[in-house]
Amino acid sequence: MSQQIVTRFAPSPTGYLHIGGARTALFNWLYARGRGGKFLLRIEDTDHARSTPEATAAILRGLDWLGLDHDGEAVSQAAGAARHAEVAHQMLADGNAYKCFATQDEIETFRETARAENRSTLFQSPWRDADPATFPDRPYVVRLRTPTEGVTVIRDEVQGDVTIRNDQLDDMVLLRSDGTPVYMLAVVVDDHDMGVTHVIRGDDHLNNAARQIGIYTAMGWDIPVWAHIPLIHGPDGKKLSKRHGALGVEEYQAMGYPAAGMRNYLARLGWSHGNDEFFNDSQAREWFDLSGINKSPARLDFKKLENLCGQHIAVASDAALLHELQAYLAAAEKSPLSEAQARGIERALYCLKDRVKIYPELIEKAHFVLTSTPLSMDEKAAKMLDSVSRGILLALTPQLQNASWTRDELEAVLNRVAEENGTKFGKLAGPLRAALAGRTVTPSVFDMMLVLGRDESILRLSQAAAYEG
Repeated sequence: MSQQIVTRFAPSPTGYLHIGGARTALFNWLYARGRGGKFLLRIEDTDHARSTPEATAAILRGLDWLGLDHDGEAVSQAAGAARHAEVAHQMLADGNAYKCFATQDEIETFRETARAENRSTLFQSPWRDADPATFPDRPYVVRLRTPTEGVTVIRDEVQGDVTIRNDQLDDMVLLRSDGTPVYMLAVVVDDHDMGVTHVIRGDDHLNNAARQIGIYTAMGWDIPVWAHIPLIHGPDGKKLSKRHGALGVEEYQAMGYPAAGMRNYLARLGWSHGNDEFFNDSQAREWFDLSGINKSPARLDFKKLENLCGQHIAVASDAALLHELQAYLAAAEKSPLSEAQARGIERALYCLKDRVKIYPELIEKAHFVLTSTPLSMDEKAAKMLDSVSRGILLALTPQLQNASWTRDELEAVLNRVAEENGTKFGKLAGPLRAALAGRTVTPSVFDMMLVLGRDESILRLSQAAAYEG
């Protein structure tokens, strides 16, 4: 039986969940979920000065909104400091690490001399092979004993084989002089202890892999499968930054992008499955593979994002849309829908959801069912309600009293009234939109009347017929 796939997402809680981090989490989630494996979450909170509970909460909210559930509890890296130090001491005992008593001044002097002599500034500790009998009574760091000959090969599923000469790698510090473990050690120990089989992360960590392999080798541990994915760039091809727009996942929720659309778009951002653009979660889990990840950086394209989001809104169930719409309003710090408004939108979704791309557009299109009488007319709507139009609306109202409230019957009545008043329905549509919604850009007149119902529609038409501006 093959080994169970275990992936992890390991963000640092120093700020919001970046869109690049969200994509990394998604790739790990898809790879594990598509193979019956585990997707774990580790909060890398070893930077005590910058890590905050608020940032951790923001990361968890972002993952929750995206629907990226993890197995088990989230692990705190800082909580494992004693275990990380234990591994360093084991390497020390086995001769795979050594005590280095060099001071910062000595290290800097070494580097200055190396620069002046135009040679490598890679620090070579004089304590690497020193006799313990010569050890001074002062603080020391523990360094990994890196091979000085040969090469280290990172066998990467995305980047291919990356070869680094061992004489280009320094003897990495494992424990600081105060006995605390460094991040690079903690990552390896945690990945091993958590049973991580595949490390899928940004290619800015590629060089770290060579040094981390040294720890795996020294401990005799299995090396995970590496997959270093290219970063996300802005539309201009430059590293993604604030000037390109929103960076945090929660910002996208607050702007009204549906989670399903974001998942679809992020999956396509640097990964492909043939020519497929639009797909659901089930298809993504089935199709996702490391071989489909591109080597070159992906470019953020807001038009593609919006188009995919529109397609996901169109196929979503009404109940799911209503739930996420309420969550969007909360994220955007807008007033929640009242029970009556929610029922109204639910009735209207059939004529709204295939015409919008993000939730603010949906709210805008649903204005006619969210507002209440007497309607507030915008400037264009008010101009539509001239004396002639108001007269036609006055004549229309009694004819609707006894009409069966179906699309065919409503079309027949409206066309007949238009003809009786020497005009065509097209000319009457503007005033009707104004009367029913207080605006001129709305869903179709017939959809609005069907959603509003007989009594509300007639009330609005009557009030518009008496409108005096």
